[in-house]
Amino acid sequence: DSPLKCLPFAAEALFNSYARQHEPTCLPDTRVDVLQEIFDWADGQDKRCIFWLNGLAGTGKSTIARTVARRYFEQGRLGASFFFSRGGGDASHAGKFFTSIAVQLAKKSSLHGYVCEAITEHGDIASQSLRDQWHQLVLRPLSKLSGNGCPCSYVLVVDALDECDNDNNIGIIIQLFAEAQSLEMVRLRVFLTSRPEIPIRYGFCQMPNVEHRDFVLHNVSPAIVYHDISLFLEYNLRLIRQERCLDAGWPGKEIVTRLAQNASGLFIWAATACRFIHEGKRFAAKRLDTIIYGSSSATTGPEKHLNEMYITVLKHSIYPNYTDEEREVQYRMLRHTLGSVVVLFSPISAHSLSSLLHLAKEDVDQTLEDLHAILDMPRDQNRPLRLHHPSFRDFLLNKDRCGDLNFWVDEKQAHQRLAESCIRLMSASLKQDICGQNAPSVLVANVESTRVEQCISPELQYACLYWIQHLLKSDAQLCDNDQVHQFLKVHLLHWLESLSWMRNVSEGIYAINSLDLYAFIHDIKRFALYGRSTIEQFPLQVYCSTLLFAPVTSIVKKQFVDRVPRWMKRLPEVEKDWNALLQTLEGHSSRVRAVAFSPDGKVLASASDDETARLWDTGTGAVLQTLKGHSGLVRAVAFSPDSKVLGNSASASNDMTVKVWDAGTRAVLQTLEGHSDYVRAVAFSPDGKLLVSASDDKTVRLWHTGTGAVLQTLKGHSGLVYAVAFSPDGKVLASVSTDKTVKLWDTGTGAVLQALNGHSGPVWAIAFSPDGKVLASVSDDETARLWHTGTGAVLQMLKGHSGPVCAVAFSPDGKVLASASTDKTVRLWDNGTGAVLQTLEGHSDYVSGITFSPDGKVLASASYDKTVKVWDAGTGAVLQTLEGHSDYVRAVAFSPDGRVLASASYDKTVKVWDAGTGVVLQTLEGGSVIQTLSFSEDGTFLQTNMGVLHATSLSSIDNLSRSNPSQGIFVKKQWVRWGTEDMLWLPPEYRPSCTAVYRSVIALGHFSGRVLILEFALLP
Repeated sequence: DSPLKCLPFAAEALFNSYARQHEPTCLPDTRVDVLQEIFDWADGQDKRCIFWLNGLAGTGKSTIARTVARRYFEQGRLGASFFFSRGGGDASHAGKFFTSIAVQLAKKSSLHGYVCEAITEHGDIASQSLRDQWHQLVLRPLSKLSGNGCPCSYVLVVDALDECDNDNNIGIIIQLFAEAQSLEMVRLRVFLTSRPEIPIRYGFCQMPNVEHRDFVLHNVSPAIVYHDISLFLEYNLRLIRQERCLDAGWPGKEIVTRLAQNASGLFIWAATACRFIHEGKRFAAKRLDTIIYGSSSATTGPEKHLNEMYITVLKHSIYPNYTDEEREVQYRMLRHTLGSVVVLFSPISAHSLSSLLHLAKEDVDQTLEDLHAILDMPRDQNRPLRLHHPSFRDFLLNKDRCGDLNFWVDEKQAHQRLAESCIRLMSASLKQDICGQNAPSVLVANVESTRVEQCISPELQYACLYWIQHLLKSDAQLCDNDQVHQFLKVHLLHWLESLSWMRNVSEGIYAINSLDLYAFIHDIKRFALYGRSTIEQFPLQVYCSTLLFAPVTSIVKKQFVDRVPRWMKRLPEVEKDWNALLQTLEGHSSRVRAVAFSPDGKVLASASDDETARLWDTGTGAVLQTLKGHSGLVRAVAFSPDSKVLGNSASASNDMTVKVWDAGTRAVLQTLEGHSDYVRAVAFSPDGKLLVSASDDKTVRLWHTGTGAVLQTLKGHSGLVYAVAFSPDGKVLASVSTDKTVKLWDTGTGAVLQALNGHSGPVWAIAFSPDGKVLASVSDDETARLWHTGTGAVLQMLKGHSGPVCAVAFSPDGKVLASASTDKTVRLWDNGTGAVLQTLEGHSDYVSGITFSPDGKVLASASYDKTVKVWDAGTGAVLQTLEGHSDYVRAVAFSPDGRVLASASYDKTVKVWDAGTGVVLQTLEGGSVIQTLSFSEDGTFLQTNMGVLHATSLSSIDNLSRSNPSQGIFVKKQWVRWGTEDMLWLPPEYRPSCTAVYRSVIALGHFSGRVLILEFALLP
């Protein structure tokens, strides 16, 4: 299969998509000047790589964009197109923007190989940042073109950028497009259109004029626009005349002139008028009269003329011979259906709309049948309904613009009704194992999308994805036992399962986080975060692993305990309540040595012995980036304080270098060489201009982050330098060393300001308080000390750890100090009194690094148990883990008579020994790691975690053979298995160090000292 199939693709965003096939291009002899200016720019030698066509709503930007796209498509020079559409599903956001552009570029034979190569090299590129996608999928493949045998330039056409749903993404896209100017062999021309909205104007204000040119469409001479609209009207009215067999002189130049004047420069007015007249069929001439003679001569301004046109269309959808009562029913139906269409977050078909709103299909059809002038209603009932132009949405939701209360839609009420409709539909349709897989370990990736679509209808998928967004837009207040509460009490697990089949669990977690906090919602957040990584891969484990291992007092667990599978006979004894651990982040393949939060707290960086640094989303626990490049273990990470988007980060390694990374693109900005031994720590100055590094070569170095030049080499320590930190004003630098001292340096001169002595063992880490007046240091002597930075006096000596203290951090308000130790704990101290506020237990090995989030609500710790743990400093829940496992002999067992000994090892074998002589009687290949084994009471078989191994007799041990693997219960990696089927996923904190099995009962032993017993109702 082509790697291109791995890229998300927004098919309906293309200019020539099936959904857009009836949208017009410019008529001959219209828009001549502006089109010529665009073509001259695209075809000429102008060095500016971006052409921004901006104009007010309805001025014809999209029609021009389609014309430009069509021209270069036919010439073979259209690189790609993407037409944004608010409320247009995949076309409404940037999630599939660059991947869709890459798929289109890859259709060029010269680019296909380069794009596919990038996808293969970066398998998770679709989940990475826009910046990374642009560089890997678009810019780099284009930069590899030689210019031979391919066009000298490609054109990208991006329409309605202002309809992208995220202002930050709009700014990023504009910045990235400016980089197209760096291409040498092939020119990339980016033609984009938008309204002159503030985010876009701001984006271009940040860009030099040499990189873009702009054209303001609504500033074109009124005479030229009037001429073009007149031609447009003449063309479309001629088609209507021919179709309806009207008089040859109809409608006449005078009427066309009046229509063109009423358009007031808006092509959307002219287009809507023509559609309205055309849909009148045999009453087309009468509808034309309605427009001409119904228009108020006092109306001034383009927008007011457009408002009148939309009101005219709406009024004609109400039959004049209705009674007052019937007319009111029609008004309500129109507000309900049309109001829903304009506030949908993604377009759906008329059939799906009727199901979602719980209306008869014929009622929806009859309500909308006379609205073709404003709605694109495909004949194919499964195709989505769309507005012809977004200006109608603005009109209908604006009370002043609409004017007529019979048609005006209250946006909040429309969202409220849709939220209620979504909940009703989900309540009626969601169920356990909705896709009928009947296997608890079925993987999402192994189920065909057609099966998911068959079992979860488009309207049900819409409801699952957007019910919370509609609820939020309605400003509805949540309360106990309301509709939302009742729905979640019954269908929460069904909803999470369905989101998993739809591959949208993370979106669900973000949505839950948006809801107002009360007890049940808070517990749902904890439950969803706890199970996210499992549910995303194995939807049905929401009823198994996530439910079973949730704490005893979890409201979700209590509510849904009856959903626990019947094959689970004895529930495990788990934690009583959610603790301080929010997430456990898994992904590194070796020890994690350090962690750091980005300045905005949204990203966590971790450094590992696997020679990589990773960036994690603190909201969901997802991996954002894996930074590769060091040739030795990575000991430290730090973010620059002025980071933009993800900003710059630095890492220190055993390869004696410091690397400065662009965390958005994963590119190495600088490799700083000069130390003669391992680099153990790095830190940015508060203004981001300096980077400091600490090394085993007993020196501290100050580097210029822009040039990579060494500014100072600070010598004075007589031992390895383990940690460094800047004061908040950047004028003082602190360093700690195995020589048992803390030194304060003047960053300007390199002079030693203070040498702080007092620890009786090596000092491993230091940190300044936010105000710079206090310095904390931690040591091998099992203490933390607080020093006055001005005088060097000891303010507090904090005792309590039972092992060396490895790391230290202040809370942002400076009131709390966190320390991490080899005693496997993290302690929180009151800086004023020195009292212990909290001891965080959970790591199974040394805790080597710790840091607070900027808001002080979250604490992250790194440990030698190969995990990063993220703690909620207030309530304490775990979100994710990273851990590893070493291989050695796992278990031994004697036969009942003592003549034979069996041993199981991580080398995936069981050896059977003669206990008397030590001779190996047989080596059995297990095919997988065997962790536990024991002989049966009669000595005829071995019970292992991989199943039963049979022996016909102990005297003929050669006949020992592997039994049917479908029998027996055991643990394999993260799973409890029954025979060949994975049944129960074990969260990281419940994965055993040893196991024992007796028939359908399995005991799990842990490094923490916990023993867990699970009993299954399955029979061998």
